[in-house]
Amino acid sequence: MKIPRLCITTVLLLPLSLLAQEPPKPLRAGIIGLDTSHVPAFTRLFNNPKSDGDLTGITVVAGYPGGTDMPASKNRVEKFTEQVQAMGVEIVDSIPKLLEKVDVILLESVDGRIHLAEAREAFKAGKPVFIDKPLAGTLAEAIVIFELAKQHKVACFSSSSSRFGSDLRSLIGNEEIGGILGATTWGPCSYQSGTPDLFFYAIHGVESLFTLMGPGCTTVARSKNATQDQVTGVWKDGRVGTYRGIVKGKAEFGATVYGTKSVQHGGKSISYEALCRQVGRFFRSGIAPVTPTETLEIFTFMEAADESERQGGKPVELAGVLQKAQAEAAIKLAELTKGH
Repeated sequence: MKIPRLCITTVLLLPLSLLAQEPPKPLRAGIIGLDTSHVPAFTRLFNNPKSDGDLTGITVVAGYPGGTDMPASKNRVEKFTEQVQAMGVEIVDSIPKLLEKVDVILLESVDGRIHLAEAREAFKAGKPVFIDKPLAGTLAEAIVIFELAKQHKVACFSSSSSRFGSDLRSLIGNEEIGGILGATTWGPCSYQSGTPDLFFYAIHGVESLFTLMGPGCTTVARSKNATQDQVTGVWKDGRVGTYRGIVKGKAEFGATVYGTKSVQHGGKSISYEALCRQVGRFFRSGIAPVTPTETLEIFTFMEAADESERQGGKPVELAGVLQKAQAEAAIKLAELTKGH
C-alpha cells in the first residue's frame, strides 16, 4: 500500500518535534524550616516521580529543621522533620550547609519572626528564594527582606496558597460577574503572639481579598470580638473590600464578589499544588507571580488593622503606617549592612 506523502512528512518531522521538547534542567531544592505541614505536602508534590508541568524536574533534596519557641513551631518540628527524612530528604544542621547542596530555596519556617534572619543568610547564595507566609514578623522586616533581595540580586517572592486556588481565580475576569466593584473574603482566624494579629493565619483570607481587589487600598478599619475579626478596607477608587476572620464557629474559606453584572461566590479551596506550580515556574524563570509592592501593601493592610484596633476601630491610613515602617526598615537595614 502506498503511504500518502503527508504521512511520510509527519513521520520525518516527529523526531525533531520530540527533540525540541527536552526535559527541563533538574533543580535541587532545599527547605529552611521543617515546622509546618506545608513541608511534607510540598515535598510530596515536587518529589512525585509522576509530576508534570512546572513541577517537573524539581526535587527537594535537603532540609534544615530550624524552629523557635512558638508552640506552632516547637511542637511540630520533630514530626515534620521525620516525615521528610522518610521521603529521602537529607537533614542538615545549618543553613550554610543546606545552601551548598541546592539550586533553589523554599523558606518555610512557620514563625515569621525569624524570616529576616533566615532570608538574609539564604540570599548570600544568590539563588532564587520562595518565602512562605508570613513574609516576615513585621512590616518593617518585610521591607528589609525585599531590599536585601534586591541588593543581592536574588529573585524572591512570597504568597499564601489561597491566591492560586482555581475556585478563587475563576472569579477574576469572569464575564458573568463583570468588573469587580467590591469583595468579601472569610476564613479561619487564629493568632500567635509576637506578630501582628492577622499575619499568622488570617493572611490566607487577606491575600484572597487582594487577589480579587488588586492593590490600591487607602484606609483600614477593624472590629474584633470573641467570635469574629472584621477588617474593612477602602480602595482609592472608592471600592470596598472586607475580610472576616472566623474566630469561633464553623471555620471555612470563601469569597463573595460584587460585580457590575452579578454577585457570585467562590474561593473555598486553598491549593498547595497550584502554589507549588507557581513556585516551580518562578524557580526556572526568575519572574515572581506577585510583586513586592503588592505583598508589602498586604502587610501594610494587616499592620494598619492592628493600629485601627488600638484606636478603637477608627479608620487608619495605610500611607502613614507604611511611612513609619519604612523609617524603621531604614534603621534596621543600616544596622544589618554596617561594615559590609
